Amino acid sequence: MTKNFENEPMMEVYIFETTQNLEQLEQVIICSEKNGGFTPDDVSEIFRFMHTIKGSSAMMLFNNIETVAHSMEDIFYFIREQKPQGLDFSAVSDLVLECVDFIKEEINKITNNSDVDGDPAVLIDSLKLFLDELRRLFGEEDSQNKNNSKKQQYYIPQEKKQGLPKEKDKPKNESETSSEGACYQVIIRYEDDCTMENIRAYTLVFGLAELVEEVYYLPADIAENSETAAYIRENGFEIYLKTEMGYEEIKAHFENIIYIEQLLFREIEEERMDPFRKAQNQVQSKESFVLPNDELFKPDIPLAPVAFSEEPQKNNTAAQKMISVNVDKLDNLMNLVGELMITESMVTQCPEVEVIQSENFHKASIELHKITVELQDMVMAIRMVPLSTTFVKMNRIVRDMCKKLNREVVLDLYGEETEVDKNIIEHISDPLMHIIRNAIDHGIEGEEERLSKGKEKVGHIILEAKNVGSDVLIVIKDDGRGLNKARILEKARKNDLLTKPEEEMSDREIFKLILLPGFSTKESITEFSGRGVGMDVVTKNLEEVGGTVLVDSEMDQGTTIILKIPLTLAIVEGMNIRVGKSRYTIPITTISESFRPDEKDCMMDPDNNEMVMIRGQCFPILRLHKHYHIKNAETDLTKGILIMVEQEEKVICVFADELLGQQQVVVKSLPNYVNSMKKILGLAGCTLLPDGSISLIMDISGLTGLRVQ
Repeated sequence: MTKNFENEPMMEVYIFETTQNLEQLEQVIICSEKNGGFTPDDVSEIFRFMHTIKGSSAMMLFNNIETVAHSMEDIFYFIREQKPQGLDFSAVSDLVLECVDFIKEEINKITNNSDVDGDPAVLIDSLKLFLDELRRLFGEEDSQNKNNSKKQQYYIPQEKKQGLPKEKDKPKNESETSSEGACYQVIIRYEDDCTMENIRAYTLVFGLAELVEEVYYLPADIAENSETAAYIRENGFEIYLKTEMGYEEIKAHFENIIYIEQLLFREIEEERMDPFRKAQNQVQSKESFVLPNDELFKPDIPLAPVAFSEEPQKNNTAAQKMISVNVDKLDNLMNLVGELMITESMVTQCPEVEVIQSENFHKASIELHKITVELQDMVMAIRMVPLSTTFVKMNRIVRDMCKKLNREVVLDLYGEETEVDKNIIEHISDPLMHIIRNAIDHGIEGEEERLSKGKEKVGHIILEAKNVGSDVLIVIKDDGRGLNKARILEKARKNDLLTKPEEEMSDREIFKLILLPGFSTKESITEFSGRGVGMDVVTKNLEEVGGTVLVDSEMDQGTTIILKIPLTLAIVEGMNIRVGKSRYTIPITTISESFRPDEKDCMMDPDNNEMVMIRGQCFPILRLHKHYHIKNAETDLTKGILIMVEQEEKVICVFADELLGQQQVVVKSLPNYVNSMKKILGLAGCTLLPDGSISLIMDISGLTGLRVQ
């Protein structure tokens, strides 16, 4: 693909739709494997995905992707037509998934504006050898082996039961067309929400190039003129074509195209093509499917197509309520709503406004606040997406690991409809992948070992999501051999990873050592583990979104890893505090209690650290004025306030001058030069308070990490 295409809107559509097709294709393959093989519907579905990817990639000039999709298309054309018995479904699945991986890698390059330079030669050779072997084993006729056979190169699905033309529109002889070919008129109306109709129309026409002898379309300047999208949306897209293919075959090709709401398809007399040919000759164009727009070519029949059946129409109606929106636009909308909330607070809580005694004004203020909160909740809801897509992707990880390690493992998914912020989902895919890979490689035993322990030979992994207050818990549980505390401690001692005496460490603290960089109990390095990298990604990614990780395990019973993540990063329910003239915000979910201590309860430990005794337990004190070097702050513990905060079972008492009150705040990112130090500083972001002052949002995990290792 040349660089001059990279900023065009059609590229965004191509990336989105190809990615969607690849994900769905992957799931069809995995489901068919679980069901013991491909059904006819599976074969048609896989072919449709490959055919779509091939056509759109050819239009975008990504020749390597087109070639791979075309080769796989040939294999599934053979399977669909010959219906071979005893087919090695596992081998076919492996090939398809290899193609998926190759195309995914190329799509990533496109997304990153890199050259699409992947060499598919080895993969193409494997696909051709496999097809040749199929033909040898299952005896395809010689006529179908010819490279110039249109039926071999281009799969045309069987005619759908829905969407048939009225009997009067059908040709008299459907089974066979004349050697000179037949002419057809096609009028298409796209679904209301599909967007970029001109690009979709051009993709459709481009895909017809090798299926037909002649093709003309209106409007003609769809590739160059973006305004034609509105014309097509209003009037439909009209195609005239001549082909040697049969009526049902070419018609089924159009019925299989996505985003089409209404379709008219009928055979016409060849004389109807003459005005187009004449116009073509006048402009002396060598491109057979570009024709200047002309009033003479408007359809002579109303665009009242033969509608699809009632059930698809209902689905289309539902689909019309959905639109795709760029995430950047949602981020900007969230920022604007945040600014609106801050401005509303600044106005309604302004000292000059608070003295106003007008009842109508206060009613209006209350209504304004209500609408602002509702608007914020609505924007947050728009940003929320279900975890289902991320969860389903884990099936591929389990499938590949089981094949290479020769193990049987079943992945059970629960609560995949749970929703979280779009920005958070991007940070949890890698952690889930590493945890599940480790569960299969380290945790799940081999068949003989499982049977000797009285377990089922098939291992089980549960992946579950559930809402708990303002957080989401993602639980990954396996029934494997569990974690060996003795081996973990031995490895930690050897690599000098212990930060406190072993006897003082809880089971959870010991188990959590497996998340440290460079930690691995694997004796030998394999494709999947043993290098001490991977699990530290879990902690790193979770910390970036303010999440935490808990690890529990029991020998020979299994391991449970819990990821605790916030619903959103954009809004925080916090407690505002004052230290000197500075303002800070502590997330409410981390606060256990706040109190003013008695002098007798405050003491120093043997290491000269300040502690406070609460109900018979000692907890460390963190003076914020010392930590942040704040002048003119309260220094007497009995005159200030202690806020007990807890994160990952670590507890400290934060000392501040006073509590200012609870408030829902909009999180703003810190400047770049602060981001590199925010873990050390114990900061997660900042926000604007109603009086216009800045409050720093505290990262409690960072603060507890400074005090309690």
